[in-house]
Amino acid sequence: MDALTWFGLFAVSAMLLTYSMEERSHWFVLGFAVACALGSVYGFLQGAWPFGLVEAVWAGVALKRWRARRRASQDCGEALK
Repeated sequence: MDALTWFGLFAVSAMLLTYSMEERSHWFVLGFAVACALGSVYGFLQGAWPFGLVEAVWAGVALKRWRARRRASQDCGEALK
């Protein structure tokens, strides 16, 4: 396999792993967003621009979810003080 294929395999595997762990911490949601961004880069480099575009949208959605979950966990921490 060439380097681009390995990069794509890494990106998609990271997406699967971080998505499956999202309930454990908001940091896994951020990891999912980064993995989606890597998947987007892979799609564009491979020439599959629809895949790259969809993954970029998923990265944006995941970043929005990460901000909301991080804010919620900070608010919960403030309530405990």
